[in-house]
Amino acid sequence: CSRAKDVTMPAKLPVNFFSTRSAVIDLFRGQLDYADQLRQDSEIVLYFFYAPWCGQSIAARGEIEHVASRLSDQVLFVAVNCWWNQGKCRKQKHFFYFPVIHLYHQSFGPIEYKGPMSAVYIEKFVRRVMTPLLYISSRSKLLDFLSNYEPGVVGFFEFNASPQPPGYLTFFTSALHSLKKDYLGTIRFGVVTDKRVAEEISLVHSGSVYLHRHANTSLIYPKDIMNFTAENICKWALENREMLIRWLRPHGGKSLLLNNELKKGPALLIFIPYNPLAEIHPLLDEITKVALEYHKCNKSQAAEADLQHAGDSDSPAFDSSVTDAQLQFSETFPIAKYPCCNTVVLPQWHSISRTHNVCELCVNQTLGVKPNKVHVPHCNFLEIEAALDSFYLQEHTFFQVISNTIECSNFLSFYSPFSYYTACCRTVNRHFLSFMSSEKTIFQTPKVAFSSHGKKDNTQFSIPHIEDRNCFIPDLNISSTNITGLSCRTNKTLNLYLLDSNLFWIYAERLGASRSTHLKEFAAIVDLKEEVHYVLDQNQSLVGPTLENFIKNFSVLYSPLKRHLVDDPSVHSAEEHVVTEVTTSTFQQTVFLSAKNVLLLYYAQWCGFCASLNHIFIQLARLLPPDSFTVARIDVTRNDLPWEFMTDRLPTILFFPHQRKEQSVKFPEDFSVNLPNLLKFVLHHSSLSSSEPCTKECLHKESVLQQGHISHLEREIQKLRSEISALHQAHDQLEAQLSEARREEQRLQQQKHTLEKQHKTLQLHSEQLQATYDQKNQELLEMAEKLQELADASENLLKENALLRILVASRGGKLQSKDEIEEPLQSEQTLPEDNDISLSTATAALEEKRIDNIDTIETEDSSGNRTE
Repeated sequence: CSRAKDVTMPAKLPVNFFSTRSAVIDLFRGQLDYADQLRQDSEIVLYFFYAPWCGQSIAARGEIEHVASRLSDQVLFVAVNCWWNQGKCRKQKHFFYFPVIHLYHQSFGPIEYKGPMSAVYIEKFVRRVMTPLLYISSRSKLLDFLSNYEPGVVGFFEFNASPQPPGYLTFFTSALHSLKKDYLGTIRFGVVTDKRVAEEISLVHSGSVYLHRHANTSLIYPKDIMNFTAENICKWALENREMLIRWLRPHGGKSLLLNNELKKGPALLIFIPYNPLAEIHPLLDEITKVALEYHKCNKSQAAEADLQHAGDSDSPAFDSSVTDAQLQFSETFPIAKYPCCNTVVLPQWHSISRTHNVCELCVNQTLGVKPNKVHVPHCNFLEIEAALDSFYLQEHTFFQVISNTIECSNFLSFYSPFSYYTACCRTVNRHFLSFMSSEKTIFQTPKVAFSSHGKKDNTQFSIPHIEDRNCFIPDLNISSTNITGLSCRTNKTLNLYLLDSNLFWIYAERLGASRSTHLKEFAAIVDLKEEVHYVLDQNQSLVGPTLENFIKNFSVLYSPLKRHLVDDPSVHSAEEHVVTEVTTSTFQQTVFLSAKNVLLLYYAQWCGFCASLNHIFIQLARLLPPDSFTVARIDVTRNDLPWEFMTDRLPTILFFPHQRKEQSVKFPEDFSVNLPNLLKFVLHHSSLSSSEPCTKECLHKESVLQQGHISHLEREIQKLRSEISALHQAHDQLEAQLSEARREEQRLQQQKHTLEKQHKTLQLHSEQLQATYDQKNQELLEMAEKLQELADASENLLKENALLRILVASRGGKLQSKDEIEEPLQSEQTLPEDNDISLSTATAALEEKRIDNIDTIETEDSSGNRTE
């Protein structure tokens, strides 16, 4: 027979996922071919691929409908069910997650959106796809475009040809490529058509592309090296872009986004409520200014003026005064506008003096190499290294125990005759060596004295210190803060990140933000390498000066910031316990600031051996006098500890002696943790040193302490005696119970013997009955065999009797026929004599035969009767 086929239930037919009144066209049967037909008639199309059962697809449905209701007149919204097995979408597309959003700009696409499934973010991204290029028509708009924290790419195209100038479509496509490769849209593309506006950023020829950078040199696309294609422009912009601030948008699943960013170094995470569709962002602009100042390391004063956009930038002041000042500055000073500088601190010159020399070492170029506005020389590490070598060879010339002047020297470069190094030093007090000090504290005297060695320049043409150029060039009116260029003057450089608190406030709460706050603004510094993080006080408003102080306090050598430690979130009762439970907030008060000896147990909730020590610590806490000793414990899984008190093994026991808390002692790991060992350990390390003679007051305190110990021990002895008497009573009761148990055992033994005898008797009787049963069974079998034989014989006799009756009946019939024949023979007398003789002979023969048969029948009947 053939094997039965598997029976499967067909899938139910899909239904509408979106409402029929929605602006979204719902292809719930996966008609991907029809979706492609719709795309041919629209310029901008958004595809929303979903699965009807997917919770995230259901949650994003309302967001898509909201965006469609706002942009349905400009964008075609199409939703495709990519889960139904009979649809073409399921057969042609293979997505690993749902929902998936694809955008098409005419024939370009798909551009996948991977951002938050929020209506404002989706609408912002759709609008970026709709207008990937921003038209820049004036100088003020150009400054607005360049002053944004996001990298800006500007293309100059003269629209004097029809239908568009050469290269414009390529530049337009490159903007779409950037959105395709980076869904966050961190690069802004703009286009300039006015030649006078383009000249402000050194763009002269039509088809030129300019990449603006704040802290580094801005670049122009090298057409002579790279082909002018959309892919190359996008790749060039992504590789050379400047990321002063970066947005972090975790997608909610498992990823290494935060881990990879925090591995790069200390990170400043700023949480702000952000609306992508808002026209102005005051808080974001203020954070951007702080980031620009922080990363402004090699920026010239002329370039700084370009970033300062105050009011109407098309004013004559912007046209003439600033430009003239820039040209005058670049032509007057032979030193490059972008020097590479490094701050060094000389060692203490005299053991009595409490002063240091702070020097600013810069790499400069002569007038022979004059940079333009865009192509600025990069800061070369080899040049800095050579400058340091030259500086340390000549440092004896700066020997001043106490100096009120700034000494500057110039050293020729070993590698180039057109370059030299400038070093300016001044003696300052030790407590002014932090970045918390103001500029006026370090260099108050504008008097400059040059040494007599090396290459000597005119004093009015030298810039001795990068932070104090205001003292020597007051005409430029440069505004700078204390954190200007701080990222290049410290080894603890911060990476700045922004997170939308409306979406990712849970991360802020895990870092220490308050859950009860109504204003979701928060800042924290996380240093993954040092395993610490600092939290900005939420009582302070998140503004520029607050962030600056927060950054400066972190950047100093000995940071005054207090490390934030995660505390136990459980509510602690005010009741006093024998063993004190320590948390992060009470660790300092209970352990370090306490006037008692402290025995601290490190434990965890999952540690089974730690739980087994609870009764030992309770007994120890009851034995030790509470006035002098504190027995405590701390859950290391729910509390952070200072790094010097961290442990990688549980349980761990530390003892902090009185007045010697820094000399904490660890309980030996090779000793078993029991009450005698712990008591010996505590008493041994709590004894005071006897190196100094004891005074009367000391003896009195010691006697009082001993008396307290004695009284405490007497109370413990009394408790032990009462416990011993209770144990004696319990022992007597146990003895009585044991004697009664023994009597019960004897009685049970006797019953056991009686039952065994009865069991043997019953076993013999059972054997006899079994023998009788076997005998009777054998006799019955024999009788059954005999009865079977008799039954068989009777059956045979019955068969023979039936045959005999048949023979008798046949014989009787024959005799009757014979009598009928004899009667006509007697009536015929005319027959011949020989016939009579023959007839008589035959009759005699017949008679004899009849007699024989009768005898035989009688014999059989008699035998049959006997048998019966």
